[in-house]
Amino acid sequence: MSSEVSSNQSTEALSHKEILGILSGLMVGMLLAALDQTIVSTALKSIVEDFNGLSHYTWVVTAYLLTSTASTPLYGKISDLYGRRPVFQFAIITFLVGSALAGASQNMAQLIGFRAIQGLGAGGLMALTFVIIGDVIPPRDRGKYQGYFGGVWGISSVAGPLLGGFFSDHHTLLGVAGWRWIFYINIPFGILALVLTSASLHIHNVKREHKIDYFGAIILVAGVTSLLMAVSVYGPQDGWKDSRTMSTFGLFAVLLVVFLFHEGRTTEPILPLYLFKNHTFSITSAMAFIIGAGMFGAIIMLPLYLQLVKGDSATTAGLKLIPFMLGIVSMSIVSGKLISKHGHYKRYPIIGLSMMTVGILLLTRLASGTPYWELSLYELLIGMGLGFSMQTIVIALQNAVDFKDLGVATSANTFFRSIGSTIGVALFGSVYSNRLGIYLPQMINDLKQSNPAALAGATPQAFEELKNNSAVIKTFTPELQQGVYESFVHAFHDVFLVAAPVVFVGLILAFFLRETPLRTNAAFQAAREEAVGEQFG
Repeated sequence: MSSEVSSNQSTEALSHKEILGILSGLMVGMLLAALDQTIVSTALKSIVEDFNGLSHYTWVVTAYLLTSTASTPLYGKISDLYGRRPVFQFAIITFLVGSALAGASQNMAQLIGFRAIQGLGAGGLMALTFVIIGDVIPPRDRGKYQGYFGGVWGISSVAGPLLGGFFSDHHTLLGVAGWRWIFYINIPFGILALVLTSASLHIHNVKREHKIDYFGAIILVAGVTSLLMAVSVYGPQDGWKDSRTMSTFGLFAVLLVVFLFHEGRTTEPILPLYLFKNHTFSITSAMAFIIGAGMFGAIIMLPLYLQLVKGDSATTAGLKLIPFMLGIVSMSIVSGKLISKHGHYKRYPIIGLSMMTVGILLLTRLASGTPYWELSLYELLIGMGLGFSMQTIVIALQNAVDFKDLGVATSANTFFRSIGSTIGVALFGSVYSNRLGIYLPQMINDLKQSNPAALAGATPQAFEELKNNSAVIKTFTPELQQGVYESFVHAFHDVFLVAAPVVFVGLILAFFLRETPLRTNAAFQAAREEAVGEQFG
């Protein structure tokens, strides 16, 4: 990419056809990263059986989560300096290398390491997709294009568990262990993304003098890793008051103070602190955190409910999430087109977070006998709320920051959403485990007093095994089975009762979002020219 690009070339508006060409490559790249967040979970059982790695299975997910989240803010800054296409394609290649190696893993340690490489690439795919959209499409027109990316999220939320279940249900496919295909399937899509971005992604970058904040990047990655280790590994595994949990939280706090001190004094910070003085940046960052927590924390419980209480397979549970996907896809597109038509965006996160809050509260009505049509309505409502909210706050953010900060601001928003999702999963998972640990003993004691015969054949070892393998329920008497299912349901209710107020906080924040006129094509091109002028100046 030439550094001697004229101002006119670098700020020339793209045609609709050129934009669609760019978006096709971005959507394939984003699908890779979004799919991999969900496809692995349903195949973990097969992986653990092959590698006899039950004690380390959580690291298959955690390693990916750590590297993808920690690297997200770095990609925005680096792409601001070196250009979008080479950095985005580096992320694709890194993800493909990690996928190929993960599929060929021979033991659990190799798989965990290669998943970390995958995550490193995924961080760039997630962060840079919306940065590049911000580069090529004016905010006023962005909604009608960006809505389709909400559709990618919706499709991945259903296709991931479906594909993971399909591959893991087959012992071998084409002579290869079925679970390995969850990684190999990425390769043709990744190559397609490389071809599409090479053909269409020609965003001119004006090279300028720069200095990468290596120390800030190291501190940021170390701090995020400490936080994620505390909330996703040590806390759920050893308890929140355990010494390892507390020490990693403490290390995060120390590194956060060091990072803030350093970033406030370096000339070219990896995350400029002045962005937090921007009202819209601060509000949308907090909203992204809450939407991430609400989306991944509460919704991840639905497949668990379907499998534990309804007895569905992983594949069937994935199919039953289709209304959730339809809600996200439809309202992402509708809200995007309405924003482009009328130029107003504040109303949509307010509507969306209201729908999410109500939908999550309605999930407390679930019971062991709830018909699927009722659950599907709740899913649809929550999905529609996400469709209204998730992409809209990115449009608001990109409209409010200077063009020179577009990359780092957008990737920071993705970063906060990822952190929110991680903490949400850990928080709601802990609530579920804690409440189930209360409801099950209560139910057993009640049966001992009212109907001792219902406990026939149920040993303490069976109840202990129940924590890791729900198949043991089939060995219980019908009365005990019903009691166990009711305990599951009550624990789910408590999760949703905790999740609803969290999302409601996001709704309150949405009212404080300032609505500024969305930049049209002329104003957008003027902002780009100003950024180019500053670079040449």
